Amino acid sequence: MSYIDLGIFVAYMLAMLGVGFFYMNKNSGQEDYYVGGRNIGHWHIGLSVVATDVGGGFSIGLGGLGFVMGLSGSWMLFTGLLGAWLAAVVLIPRVKSDPAFAKFFTFPQIIGHLYNSTTAKVAAVICFLGYLGFTSSQLLAGAKLASGTFAELDLSYALLIMGAVAVIYTVMGGLKAVIYTDTIQWIILMAGLMFIGIPISYTYVGGWEGIQSVLPREFFSFSNLTWQDLANWGITIIPIWFVGMTLYQRIFAARDVKSAKKAWFIAGLFEWPIMALLGVSLGLLSRVAVEQGALEGFTTAMDPEMGLPVLLSQILPAGILGLMMSAYFSAVLSTADSCLMAASGNLTTDILGKFFTKKSLKEEMRISQLLTLGIGIVAIIIAWQMTEVLSLMLYSYAFMVSGLLVPVVAGLFFGQNNAKAATSSMISGGSLTAGLIISEVSLPFGLDANLFGLTLSLLTFLSVIYYEKNHSSKLKSI
Repeated sequence: MSYIDLGIFVAYMLAMLGVGFFYMNKNSGQEDYYVGGRNIGHWHIGLSVVATDVGGGFSIGLGGLGFVMGLSGSWMLFTGLLGAWLAAVVLIPRVKSDPAFAKFFTFPQIIGHLYNSTTAKVAAVICFLGYLGFTSSQLLAGAKLASGTFAELDLSYALLIMGAVAVIYTVMGGLKAVIYTDTIQWIILMAGLMFIGIPISYTYVGGWEGIQSVLPREFFSFSNLTWQDLANWGITIIPIWFVGMTLYQRIFAARDVKSAKKAWFIAGLFEWPIMALLGVSLGLLSRVAVEQGALEGFTTAMDPEMGLPVLLSQILPAGILGLMMSAYFSAVLSTADSCLMAASGNLTTDILGKFFTKKSLKEEMRISQLLTLGIGIVAIIIAWQMTEVLSLMLYSYAFMVSGLLVPVVAGLFFGQNNAKAATSSMISGGSLTAGLIISEVSLPFGLDANLFGLTLSLLTFLSVIYYEKNHSSKLKSI
């Protein structure tokens, strides 16, 4: 990479740190730090939502899917569109218009209102662990991009650099810095993909003729996937729109119901077809380049998630490479910062909340920043132990979904407020999913562990309610 590219990259990183520093002096307490003062417009919220949900992990992951299966990989983000629009129609009016939630910062606070404080603590632990893993996946995505671009940069050093930048500006600026940098980052990413990455890569591999000459026909089909692929993506990604802490923070940060709904509709459209097709197309083009033998030192047997950064690093001219890499790094940071804020909010508000009861606003801010810093360091250490971005992301998604979906849907929409049922379903569902993932057992029909965790969570919830109703009826009859 040339000094021009390096200069562009460094300038971009310094700009992100500058935004964090700017908002550090404008945040007056947790109301600003965690929910942005509850007065942010729909475009900023919408772009922040899609930047957070797609971000670096899905950007790199989509490239990997395009490399392996072609255009059909775009269906993964179609489930994001469905989740976003379903949440806009069903969830947002219920949450944003309820005055009981008007002062909440986090998702577990809603669980606590629906059930009790013990249930809220369990939900907070699940959220915290899930978003800690998710933050790690984004930092790993950034490290892969950096090490794939800078030949002389080891993955471990790249992880340290990316982690430091993401953690520092998030610690300083809170949710306002996160949302406003997300807006900038998403615009940079879209412009970079549409006007730099796709055109230059397409020309480099010889256009349509070059693509057709080396790839089988199924790479250009939208049916090159199994029903299990679609089912597993759907069961993991759609429900996250109902339990994602990062999303609830943005619902709380929006001005009103109408603004929040608009934001979610905007986010859905950017997920699919826009980002979905851009991401897999670039991955497909990197596969073409590998098949043509045009990528030095890279074969189809290597990590498919590395194909895209290697392609860009080898074909883009000086100056343009710096812009393109900044675009991709922006995607990584836009998700890493949001997930870090979510984990910090869980720890500060839901798990350690009692320690803040007698603190001044200034003390609240400083403690929140220190905890965010600590979580960021732990996330970097976890990322150091992992190798695959998409798997780490989907594991984190699955763990949260299988533990939290049933209780929140039952409490918000069906008026079921049995705390024992909620707590039992969270522990059983989340534990089963985590156990199946860790043990790496072969599951029936190739289905995702999350499906089995969700099923157990629902059965547990219903069983506890049934038992308590039966037990209560017997006591009354005596």
